[in-house]
Amino acid sequence: MIPLRDSTLPLLVRGYTWLPARRRRGSGPLVRARLMGRPAVFLSGPAAVAFFYDESHVRRAGALPGPVLDTLFGRGAVHTLDGELHRARKALFTGALMDPEAVAELTAVVLRHWRRAVAGWPRGGRVVLFDEAAVVLAGAVCEWAGLPRAGRAARRTARDCVAMVDGFATAGPRHWRARRARARQERQLARTVVRARARAGAGAGRVPDGGTVLERVARHRDADGHLLEPHTAAVELLNVVRPTVALAWFVTFAAHALHRHPELRLELRAADGPGYETAFAHEVRRFYPFAPFTGGLAARDLTWHGERIAGDSMVLLDLYGQNHDPELWHEPYRFDPGRFTGRRPGRDELVPQGGGDARAGHRCPGEDIAVSVLGALSTELARLEYTVPPQDLRIPLHRIPTRPRSGFVLSVDTSAPARD
Repeated sequence: MIPLRDSTLPLLVRGYTWLPARRRRGSGPLVRARLMGRPAVFLSGPAAVAFFYDESHVRRAGALPGPVLDTLFGRGAVHTLDGELHRARKALFTGALMDPEAVAELTAVVLRHWRRAVAGWPRGGRVVLFDEAAVVLAGAVCEWAGLPRAGRAARRTARDCVAMVDGFATAGPRHWRARRARARQERQLARTVVRARARAGAGAGRVPDGGTVLERVARHRDADGHLLEPHTAAVELLNVVRPTVALAWFVTFAAHALHRHPELRLELRAADGPGYETAFAHEVRRFYPFAPFTGGLAARDLTWHGERIAGDSMVLLDLYGQNHDPELWHEPYRFDPGRFTGRRPGRDELVPQGGGDARAGHRCPGEDIAVSVLGALSTELARLEYTVPPQDLRIPLHRIPTRPRSGFVLSVDTSAPARD
């Protein structure tokens, strides 16, 4: 039975801890609740991931609330589409974001921007890692994507993308900053798309082949055969830039893990090849809280382990809980990259950025980028000589998305050579 009392406010107040507490109080295969006035069910586990990402079970159209669209994803984004519409739009991302050469190229650009930034940090001075990582990632992804954003423009892009992610799951000033940031970036990027088409002589809908993300978005045709409207094209460009900048959360968590477990710095420094840094990146994404859950709408009346789910109900997949489930992970609240050494996590096992199939389904197409960039920057942090001054490194679980309160302040000895 769906509870009569709405749980939206308790969820906003308790954050990541709300759903695990509800699961502990229950005994069935799902958690029932009422969110934003409508019935909702929460599922968890690898079998639930497969169930959730079956389009005959759960649809995305109409599922995301307006406040989330107006901050995090954008109106008309690929995340809101199903079926052939989704597959046609997803093709825009799979080549640009999932090709191994593209992943390696972006990672190399990020490393170049990172090393240049570190060289410019004040000797013995303090920097906030979260803020600096966001600027590095914004400048790198814009260069890689063919967007004219550098210097102050890259810093403004970083600030706006951080605001979009920081304010999507809350009310009040954070949320309104997120809305303004998205609207500002969408306007600028729509003008960029129009100019790109004009330079290419695309008035009649012709855009020549090109390798940058901007060129791919400018010439992309949806399932109806038409070019994307400039606003929609801007939304999808932001859905490349914003998630890359959001890796600042994971980079800051990586620094937090290295601070708590300094012996792992030695392991990253000594690693022969990318295997250990990839395992480290997977463990950062598993251990630290990022997205609490993802959602859709029941496409019809469904049954899950004998429990009825009414059509059009909200169906939410528990990401944070699954990534800390003791039935899936030995000692889930222990940070241990060794659990991923020598093996790739199962498709529906590790789900910090969702699950399912990355090419045809709704799994984040930028997941390979996240792992590659996070692994590379984790190794850079392990090799960097710095001290961590006294600060508040607590990670508040009532705040979504969360991060260390201080943003992780460090003081770099830029005169010391990096350790191999």
